[in-house]
Amino acid sequence: MENGNELVNSITWIITIAVLAAILLPQMFKILREYERAVVFRLGKYKSTKGPGLIVLIPFIDKIERVDLRVLTINVDKQEVITKDNVTVNVDAITFFRVIDAEEAVIQVERYIHATSMLAQTTLRSIVGQVELDELLANRDKVNKNIQEIIDRQTDPWGIKVVSVEVRDVVLPENMKRAMARQAETERDRRAKVINAQGEYQAAERLVDAAKMMEKAPMALQLRFLQTMNEVAEENSTFALLPLPMEFMESFKGISNMNIPQAPNIDPDNGNSDDNDQENT
Repeated sequence: MENGNELVNSITWIITIAVLAAILLPQMFKILREYERAVVFRLGKYKSTKGPGLIVLIPFIDKIERVDLRVLTINVDKQEVITKDNVTVNVDAITFFRVIDAEEAVIQVERYIHATSMLAQTTLRSIVGQVELDELLANRDKVNKNIQEIIDRQTDPWGIKVVSVEVRDVVLPENMKRAMARQAETERDRRAKVINAQGEYQAAERLVDAAKMMEKAPMALQLRFLQTMNEVAEENSTFALLPLPMEFMESFKGISNMNIPQAPNIDPDNGNSDDNDQENT
């Protein structure tokens, strides 16, 4: 009988120890991953920051808050913003940040992820409202940098480092899209006209240079004439060309320069010339 009582007492103690161990051991030992840190509070007061690996705590006295040190992402919801030049656009962004001080992230702010998300939304609306639409579309890297610097400066007391902020999409109204398309088309037409004018100007300059060279060497014009005839002959055309020597053209030029005597002026009324009037006088 005594052996039976001793066995029951032993089983009771074993069960009691097992229950206590099942309750106390999870409270005493914690295992943290490489990217995790534990902020330990003892009786509600900050004690230390531990991890990674195995840490030992006092059961029911020490409480911990786990903090993830990896880069986290926040999707900033689409915001309707009026730009500096009074254009309504819808923009959204994505924020990359990480905790660099677990103690500050837990003690200084409640729910640091939510707080950073709200701050990113407010900063996005503020910065986009300070720039014009053309700058928002053309200099998006500059806008991203300004937003990142402002958020990083304000979250620094929370132990948070903002890695980058990217404006992901800019949605324009339909009428603004059509206006920008017309503007781009007009700009392309203007550039085409300028390029065409520059080509005409350069061609005119080359023609003037060529004329000056041919003036100094008349045979160059004859060679050019023969080259043109050769190019025309290679084409399938029905033209008949009669080459004339350049000296023949020069003879016509000399004739045109000769002084031709003028006929006497005859008065239609009396049919007499001016010479007869002078003789009668």
